[in-house]
Amino acid sequence: MEAQREERSTKLLGAQTHVWNHIFSFINSMSLKCAIELDILEIIHNYGQPMPLSKLIASLPIHPSKTTFVYRLMRILTHSGFFSILKLDENELEVGYVLTDASILLLKDNPLSMAPFLHAMLDPTLTKPWHQLPTWFKNDDPSPFHTEHGMKIWDYAGREPKLNHLFNDAMASDTELVAKVVTEKCKGVFKGLESLVDVGGGTGTMAKAIAQTFPQLECTVFDLPHVVANLQGTENLKFVGGDMFESIPPADAILLKWIMHDWNDEQCVKILKNCKKAIKSKVIVIDMVVDSEKGDDKSIETQLFIDMVVMVLYPGIERTEKEWAKLIFSAGFSDYKITRVLGLRSLIEIYP
Repeated sequence: MEAQREERSTKLLGAQTHVWNHIFSFINSMSLKCAIELDILEIIHNYGQPMPLSKLIASLPIHPSKTTFVYRLMRILTHSGFFSILKLDENELEVGYVLTDASILLLKDNPLSMAPFLHAMLDPTLTKPWHQLPTWFKNDDPSPFHTEHGMKIWDYAGREPKLNHLFNDAMASDTELVAKVVTEKCKGVFKGLESLVDVGGGTGTMAKAIAQTFPQLECTVFDLPHVVANLQGTENLKFVGGDMFESIPPADAILLKWIMHDWNDEQCVKILKNCKKAIKSKVIVIDMVVDSEKGDDKSIETQLFIDMVVMVLYPGIERTEKEWAKLIFSAGFSDYKITRVLGLRSLIEIYP
């Protein structure tokens, strides 16, 4: 009997810890945002060696009354994997902070920096809709973003330059990383193509990388007029404004990088049908293929996080292979090929 009571107590306390971790998980992202806005990552990086806490504090633009709190911020971010600690003397009386692979990916000057993505996703414009999630379940609004702001995210971005800027910077920063991998590891995907339209290509980060790597390709960035306004092309790159739900410029192939997850099934079928009318060769999709059986727990959790993000903001959905196949065949395509080479995302080639 005593052993049973002890087991129940252990389970109860474990459950309490699990609940607390979920209640307070936002602290990880808010602490990271704070560190970035205080330039802690840049300061440690520029120091060039393990940086003692005392030196870090002296370098920060903070009020003197807040110096004793820096250690606590660094402690949680070290636990979260954004800093490592190295001892500076044999007695370990003083330690120094260094960056990890994750924090290096957040440096402002890193060509693959994810900092713009963080600034966009944690901006109040995009975090406030989460408080409307239960209200949204009870009404017929298309998304919690719409419930909070009274309009769809694309309409809001068209009216509010701040969100438009944050969103475009976020997508561009993400595309820098994806473009590097695609142009290095997936060159065969573009073999034999003479023209490509990057639908929803934003400010052209992906198309520019492809155009530079494959100079034989005539690349077109096709996006909403306010997104591509005043953007300058190059010899084999141009920008065209329009609406993918109406028509898409013709080309050998069409690229849809992180576009389809923004829309519901009916809208995606319409996009794909317009693609089918426009292409000679294939559609190239870069998006997630959710697979709870093949991925590790952390990767699956991140995919499910992003699935919730697109539900709250657009609304959209991250799809399984079965759900992708349904869309593809419903739009009249004959076959597809999935290549899992982009971490959480996959490259899907769709054939007419």
